[in-house]
Order: sequence, then C-alpha cells, then structure tokens
Amino acid sequence: MASTLRLASLLRTTATRARTPHRLFTNSVIRREEASTVTPVVQKKPIGGIRGGIVGFLFGFSLASSYAAYHLLDEYQKASAALQASVEELKLSTEKVSAHVRRIEAVEKDLKALGEASASKEDINRVRAEMKKLYDGLHVEFLDLRAHVWGIQQDIHKLSKKEATSVRI
Repeated sequence: MASTLRLASLLRTTATRARTPHRLFTNSVIRREEASTVTPVVQKKPIGGIRGGIVGFLFGFSLASSYAAYHLLDEYQKASAALQASVEELKLSTEKVSAHVRRIEAVEKDLKALGEASASKEDINRVRAEMKKLYDGLHVEFLDLRAHVWGIQQDIHKLSKKEATSVRI
C-alpha cells in the first residue's frame, strides 16, 4: 500500500510540473500525506524545565560534594601527616629532656656523695681550733727549749770564763 501511495504522489508531482512552468513546493503536502499514512515516529518527551533543573541540581550537587570530599580527605591526610611529624618531634624532644634529667640526677648524686665526703664548717672550725692549740703548744715548747738552750749557753759561757784560766786540756 505504501508503494501505491508513493507512485500516486509521484504522478501528481509530475502532472503539476507539466502544468506550471514554475517549480512549486508541493513536496511538503505530499510528505504530509505520506507521513499521515506511515506510522508516526514516537518522539521522546523533552525533559521539562523542572525535571531538568532537578537532574542538573542533583548532578551538580553530587559533583560538588565529591570534589569537597576529595579535598576534605586531602586536608585530613595533610593534617594527619603534620600531626604525626609533630608527635615524632615531641618524642625526640622528650627523649632529650629525659637525657638531661638523667644527667642532672647523676650530678646531684655525685654532689651529694661529695657533700657527705667533704668536711663541714663545724669540722673545719674544730680542726682549726685543734691546730691553734697544737701551734700554741709547740710555740710554748719552742720558747721553753730556747730558754733552756740560752741558759745552757749562759752556763757554758760562765764556765768557760772561770775555768779558762784554770782548765787544762
């Protein structure tokens, strides 16, 4: 049936061309007739403004949220790395402080041992007093010994004068 319609439309166009010297645009009429006999092509419904807006909004929102999630994850990783570096630095500084504290404790222990081994002011004052007594005692003995030697010298001198005339060797 479609072939007979086409043939009929062709005959009409040739007949009209023969009658008029000018070319007429009659194709459109024929095509309209052809289109009415042929099953109409189902056209897709165009996406409406509201439906397109909602789809566009959801697409944009999902794109923006995925971009934000990517940047949030990136910032989280950077912050985590910075925190880890800070913890490592804190650990090193704590170890240094602990080493200094151990050295200070060792010095305090040595100082305490030296303090116990060294003499106190009271001990020094007591030893000084004993040394003064000894020195004074030695000085007195030295003076006594000197007086005794002087006396012996005097006696020897007297004896040497008296017996110098009478002493025979």
